[in-house]
Amino acid sequence: MLPSRGRLLDVVGLLTRLGLAAIWLISGGIKLADPGQTYLAVQAYDVLPGEFVGVVATLLPLVEVVLGLLLLAGAFTRWAAVASAVVLVVFIAGVAQSWARGLTIDCGCFGGGGQVEPGQTAYPEELARDLGFLALAAWLLVRPGTPLAVDRWFRRGRTGSGPETTERNDEKRKDASGRSGADGEEAASAGVGGQV
Repeated sequence: MLPSRGRLLDVVGLLTRLGLAAIWLISGGIKLADPGQTYLAVQAYDVLPGEFVGVVATLLPLVEVVLGLLLLAGAFTRWAAVASAVVLVVFIAGVAQSWARGLTIDCGCFGGGGQVEPGQTAYPEELARDLGFLALAAWLLVRPGTPLAVDRWFRRGRTGSGPETTERNDEKRKDASGRSGADGEEAASAGVGGQV
């Protein structure tokens, strides 16, 4: 028996979210483990003034790890997807400008980075990979609700769906006579009208 379309989309969404989380956690973890190499990788793009290279090299791995943790938990998924898309667009622009300017660098996306020999660049592969990652972020922008996500627990608690909640809400709407909803409102307005 084939799974329903909704279940299939849920599975795709879960795999997308966990895949993008893994990408950020691995990338950020590698960069955090070797801050000197991360500095060289950021510097090799030759777009930032010297005083900003260290700041970006320090903050970038932290941003990646935070995005990875949010996506792993499924917390603020849409916002994490927006931030992921922004970071990926910056990466794509950085690689594209390096290629256009004839720089010979490794992107340093998953460690390493910096100057390489002219025949060792992999710009088309790096761009294709980052565009694929951007597609994952775009999926989560459109469908941020995924199984096993903290977002779903928060939403369920806020909306209070389920039969128990409906019964509780019906009880709250009852007036002193025990009537609920529109019946209670009609009785109240009739009572006011009868006294005038």
